[in-house]
Order: sequence, then structure tokens, then C-alpha cells
Amino acid sequence: MVIQILGSGCPKCKQLEANAREAVTRTGVTAEVQKVTDIDQIMEMGVMMTPALVIDGEVRSVGKVLTVEQISAQLV
Repeated sequence: MVIQILGSGCPKCKQLEANAREAVTRTGVTAEVQKVTDIDQIMEMGVMMTPALVIDGEVRSVGKVLTVEQISAQLV
């Protein structure tokens, strides 16, 4: 599983990344968490607002910071 956090590095982006990493730890799934900061790459995925959460190429959340619990529910 590949989890991507799309964003410029703002505090919300960093919090979403931290929550995603914690969700991976809590659920025990095998996943690689990647940070995508390149605006061209982000726009290619159809995302116009950050932060965004992408799981295995599917955009799951845009413009908000999901909680650890919300992310965990999408991983299992």
C-alpha cells in the first residue's frame, strides 16, 4: 500500500502526514508513506486544495486534516 500526502509543507500538511504515519502504526498495515510537494505532480492528480490524502492512487481527502481514526478506517 502506498499512502501519499500532497501539500507544500504547511502545518496542516505536516499534521496529516503525522496522522497517516500513526494510523499505519496503529492498524499494523504494511504501507509506505510518501510526501508529495511538487505542485505539478499534485495538480496531475486532480487536486486543487491541500493537504490531500491519496491511498494507492485514489484521492481520499482534499483540503482537510483527517484524524488518525479517520485514516485508520480507510486502511483496513
